[in-house]
Amino acid sequence: MTDKKPEILIIGGGIGGLTLALSLQKRSIPCQVFEAADEFKPPGVGINIMPHAIRVLTLLGLQPDLENFGVEAKEFTFFNRHGQFIMAEPCSKYAGYEYPHFSIHRADLHKVLIDAAMERLGPEVIHLGHRCARVEQDGDGVTVRFEDAESKTGPIAIAVDGFHSAGRRQFYPDEGPPHLGGINMWRGVTRQKPFLSGASVTRIGTVARGKMTIYPIRQFDDGTQLINWSTEQPRDDRKPNDWAMPGWVEDFIDPFKDWQFDWLDVPDLTAGAEFILEYPMVDRDPVDKWSHGRVTLLGDAAHPMYPRGGNGGAQAILDAEIIARLLDEMDDPIAALQIYENERLAVTNNIVMTNRAQPPDVIIAKVEELTGGEPFERLEDIIDPAELIAISESYKNTAGYSLEKVESAIQ
Repeated sequence: MTDKKPEILIIGGGIGGLTLALSLQKRSIPCQVFEAADEFKPPGVGINIMPHAIRVLTLLGLQPDLENFGVEAKEFTFFNRHGQFIMAEPCSKYAGYEYPHFSIHRADLHKVLIDAAMERLGPEVIHLGHRCARVEQDGDGVTVRFEDAESKTGPIAIAVDGFHSAGRRQFYPDEGPPHLGGINMWRGVTRQKPFLSGASVTRIGTVARGKMTIYPIRQFDDGTQLINWSTEQPRDDRKPNDWAMPGWVEDFIDPFKDWQFDWLDVPDLTAGAEFILEYPMVDRDPVDKWSHGRVTLLGDAAHPMYPRGGNGGAQAILDAEIIARLLDEMDDPIAALQIYENERLAVTNNIVMTNRAQPPDVIIAKVEELTGGEPFERLEDIIDPAELIAISESYKNTAGYSLEKVESAIQ
């Protein structure tokens, strides 16, 4: 192996791009990060980072900062639309994992990453206002052309530029519009007192009749928390897939207006939101190739998926770790990009399709199917709880954060 490492051109300064930059820096591989935005302003909603991704961030020395900002989740809980308890299962360290699960504000996660990148790589490595137009390559290297900035050259380029990736569009010009699932989302954050354990990731209801996912993402000294909530329901009046599109309570509240449970008042939660964002449930059909010579795709540019199960950000973090490792181990960066694709493409494509058809809340859908959507007296008379646990374990295995898979990655 030669001592000289290639200078990697990273197109995109989001979760995946910054994790990649930090992973390369840890291995003494130089890189440059080019972010389209003129300033970092990530969307202000929550994200769940499971133990398989926290392992990567912990190895980068970031766990103490994540603990300062986020809430360490203790359990996943499931309720029907009547507020009846269906299932609870411990998560992260409470389920035997070596690494925790953090529910965290996306802006806080991004701050942890950008602060570390600025400190370790230096501000001269992070370039704002660089929107990629196209990437050109030949036998000697790549040139990244930007819309309003000087072009940059290097041995390889990695497109981590999100759902609307210019890199993906260049290689798949006829891909067409995103895949619409017929579901709309509204998301918001509300400061209020804790509910349930104060560290619960809770899913209520089903998409067909209205579903919510609710969890805390910040803890305040006065005992209150910032609660992240999202809704899903079938809708035909979809807006453009823009994470910053504002929304209003009256647009979505109808299925949830009677959700006043003894453990949570949902109408009160949504009415107290600091802001609301509207977003259609979209992804893209999987492609069969990410790596094209000296260029590859990572994160949402490679495998855009429904934002379910904490997988969008997590899979980008896992992508980044594997690329950095391969570039460190191999002399030929082009071969490293191809092996990265071989290791990750089938895995993430499977998650894309699973998130469409069988996300974690299929547990609630199964109970609703058996009860006809009506309240039940005894869950055990309707379904064996072991069957619900099996559904949950199946999703964890697909997403790569089952206890067995996380432990095997540690070895």
